[in-house]
Amino acid sequence: MAARGGRLRRSDRLRSSKDFQRVRRDGVRRSSRHFVMLVAPAGALAPAGTPRLGVTVSRKVGNAVTRNRVKRGIREWFRSRSSALEGDVVVIARRGAGQLTSDEARRELSGLAR
Repeated sequence: MAARGGRLRRSDRLRSSKDFQRVRRDGVRRSSRHFVMLVAPAGALAPAGTPRLGVTVSRKVGNAVTRNRVKRGIREWFRSRSSALEGDVVVIARRGAGQLTSDEARRELSGLAR
């Protein structure tokens, strides 16, 4: 279960490059105009039944303030949906994601998670 409020717990995040590569290699890819979502079965070291999140937001999305706002929105969406998600999830923000409102981003991410 993801932490309430503030930061995601360490166990709720994908942190290593190997985890990101595994999700990219083994995951199912879903994309929309502003996001790409990769979903893969949980890694061997992941706690059973606990979804983990990895976020990638490049400089193409905007300046540091914009990128951080996008990442916070993705993490908030993950916290609200983590009970319905399984495995490891990587969300990649595309150009233009920084111009979305939080509701638009949430709707787009929820559409990808189905």
